[in-house]
Amino acid sequence: MANIHFFVISCLLVTSTLKWRPATSLPVQAQLSSEECKKCSALFVSLLRNITGLLSGNVLCYGLKPNDKATVSSSAETVQACAPNVQENFSCMAQRNTSFSESECVSSIMKDMVHYDALIQSYLKLTLRSPEEETALLSPTLEIIHNLKNCLLKVARGMNPAEEDTSYMWGDNSFTNRREMCKMMRGFHIRAITINRAMGYLSSGDHLK
Repeated sequence: MANIHFFVISCLLVTSTLKWRPATSLPVQAQLSSEECKKCSALFVSLLRNITGLLSGNVLCYGLKPNDKATVSSSAETVQACAPNVQENFSCMAQRNTSFSESECVSSIMKDMVHYDALIQSYLKLTLRSPEEETALLSPTLEIIHNLKNCLLKVARGMNPAEEDTSYMWGDNSFTNRREMCKMMRGFHIRAITINRAMGYLSSGDHLK
């Protein structure tokens, strides 16, 4: 039931703004076995629950308006890359008009993980309002991301994107930095929903039909 709930929320979040682009070939030949897919999928569910929990508290977004819009800071095109084939009519998922590429989808998800790993690590190096609380809050998120990166690397051998430098995203004002981080983590929450939807699609095996 939890995964179905994620799929429904994701549909509502992404279908209204989705634009398609032609698929591009990638050197990575990703092919998830049933066991690998289940392991990675479980980690992504854990990530989504973690982000949901940290955003529901009053540490990262302390003193900020709850209606501040989310910012998806990752440049990965996961929504497009992981959309199902148009002929499959997979529930209410947003659909693509080009052939689905598992390699492209997995590569894009990996790019997301690399970005948010760098984002959180660079944020924790800043002057924070509550360093101990924020470090304790975000460290489990980093651990899950690292486990996911390892999981994806095992699935798509040879795919190891360069680490990002996100230090340029921050200024000298701790309040402004925290506000931006809160908005970007809300965006990460949206992206995590999309990835869970994509993993459900891969787990179904419908992309192989």
